[in-house]
Amino acid sequence: MELSPLQIHQYYVKVLFSLSLSHTLSSEEQMSYLLPHLHTGWHVDQAILSEEDRVVIIRFGRDGDETCMRQDEILSNVAEKIKNFAVTYLVDIDEVPDFNEMYELYDPCTCMFFFRNKHIMIDLGTGNNNKINWAMDSKQEFIDIVECVFSGARRGKGLVISPKDYSTKYRY
Repeated sequence: MELSPLQIHQYYVKVLFSLSLSHTLSSEEQMSYLLPHLHTGWHVDQAILSEEDRVVIIRFGRDGDETCMRQDEILSNVAEKIKNFAVTYLVDIDEVPDFNEMYELYDPCTCMFFFRNKHIMIDLGTGNNNKINWAMDSKQEFIDIVECVFSGARRGKGLVISPKDYSTKYRY
């Protein structure tokens, strides 16, 4: 008995649906599963090297960390909107410790930007121009930052100015 393509499709949908019901995602998997992970230093290098026309955003951190989960939610929500000019990857700093010292990855969650194999720094007003080391609260603010990085990087700038000043983000 030969199955039609529609019958095959319906079978796979049933199987996948039954699998999704039997597997509840842990809190660590909830947001990070939506974005591609890089599991070795070589893969991180290749992701940065191979992208010619888009900004490469790499979130360094731990999938189970609360700050990373909040940032991953923002990253996954904006991925479709920024897909024409940016691509996002996640790197677990425990699994891939190669860059921890080089990029000073001591914070729970860090986002860095690369364009044509060059690290693009961004002046956020915080004094640390190398990275964003907190979870963004607003999708639109993150999109604005990525657009700013893309625009500046295409013009050959190694340091771009953020559209918003974050120097007073943590008022005490």
